[in-house]
Amino acid sequence: MDTLETRELRYFVAVAEELHFGRAAERLGMAQPPLSRAIQQLERRLGVCLLQRNRRGVRLTGAGEVLLHEGRAALDATAAAARRTRRSGGADSPGGPRGRLVLAVKAAASHELLRKLLDAYAAEPDSAEIEVLPCGICEQEELLRDGRADVALMHTPWNSLAGFDSEALTTEGQVAVLPAGHPLAARETLSLADVRDVPDLPLARWPTRGTYAPGPGPEVHNQTQLAQLIALGRTVAVVPDSARSWLWAEHTAVPLTDAPPVVTHIVWPAHSRSLALAGLVRTAMTGSCLPSVSTRDSSDTT
Repeated sequence: MDTLETRELRYFVAVAEELHFGRAAERLGMAQPPLSRAIQQLERRLGVCLLQRNRRGVRLTGAGEVLLHEGRAALDATAAAARRTRRSGGADSPGGPRGRLVLAVKAAASHELLRKLLDAYAAEPDSAEIEVLPCGICEQEELLRDGRADVALMHTPWNSLAGFDSEALTTEGQVAVLPAGHPLAARETLSLADVRDVPDLPLARWPTRGTYAPGPGPEVHNQTQLAQLIALGRTVAVVPDSARSWLWAEHTAVPLTDAPPVVTHIVWPAHSRSLALAGLVRTAMTGSCLPSVSTRDSSDTT
């Protein structure tokens, strides 16, 4: 049989993540014997061994590793479908409630673009309600995949667009943000090499999928923390030019001559058929909602 039930996948993923039937049963709110029977029935139906059990515990087989990866993705897709369906409500039915889209954006990023996009879309007939969901560093991808967001503003080279549809909106350079009194702050331009190895001013470290690269600089969790550390002379940051909008008087931004450009994209799930989402993307692609300080890179759009 080639079909799997959502219940079976939830059971298996819980056991595979806990590697302990008792803890998995407690997590699922059920007794252990029926959970064990359900996993055994799943193995018989698939014709493969998913778990190796012995006195020392439980471990995944190669087939179990595959089902754990695929099962997580399937459960995420199911949850995403439910969330997006509830948000859409009766938006496609005459007299139905107004639909709603959740737009994920990195906190403190793309202020002007976001404001113009929201204003332009709100003026469109039959526009959906837009809920703006500020998120942490590189969290937009996860929010899109699990259905908590319908669309996002994402930034390359930092965000991965793999598996999504997207359109490039703006391109901008990068700047180094330093304490205003630091000697490098008096320079007209800097290179990446100039700011990478400053003994008294280590580069701030941002998380990538929840982990921090090694280095002497402080681990930064949000923009407010970063601003405080720079003002105190504890770190320097490399950020898009548009980040000047949140600088304090204690900060100085110096253009970087060799940093890669930052491209802001509007991004959505590749399988989406939402009419409201299509309307938002069309609005984003019009020149009227693009910031005048940035340039559109038409070579990156499709």
